[in-house]
Order: sequence, then structure tokens, then C-alpha cells
Amino acid sequence: MGAMSKATLYLDESVHNALRIKAAETRQTMSDLVNDALKAALREDLEDISDWKKRKKEKTVSYDELLSQLQADGTI
Repeated sequence: MGAMSKATLYLDESVHNALRIKAAETRQTMSDLVNDALKAALREDLEDISDWKKRKKEKTVSYDELLSQLQADGTI
């Protein structure tokens, strides 16, 4: 693990309570749980960016065209 920085976060009271309970039940610190959740969200962002880059050259279909295609193939 790299260097740690201190941060102040403002959480909804219910989220804070859930975090405290989960930390106690899993014997992890609240900081570890928050760090893990943020890392997972950032990894998901990387996946989304990668998918977007792969698909950015695909032809764009307007909503009207999409509805017409769905109607033509019997989906709607």
C-alpha cells in the first residue's frame, strides 16, 4: 500500500452507521472499507473508458432509427 493521506468526508448518517457496523463485523477499518470501495469505482471507470474507446467509431443510431429497427424486427 502506498502513502496515506488524511481526508475529511461528510457521509449521510445512515451510510456512516452502515459503514461503522460493517467495519466492526468484518474487523476492517472504515478507512480500509472506503478505500476498497473507491478503488473498485475507479477500476470500473477505467473499464468504462476502455469500452468507450473500443466503441467510439461505431455508427450512432438516433432514437427514431432505433425505434424503427425494433418495430421492423418485431421487438415492439
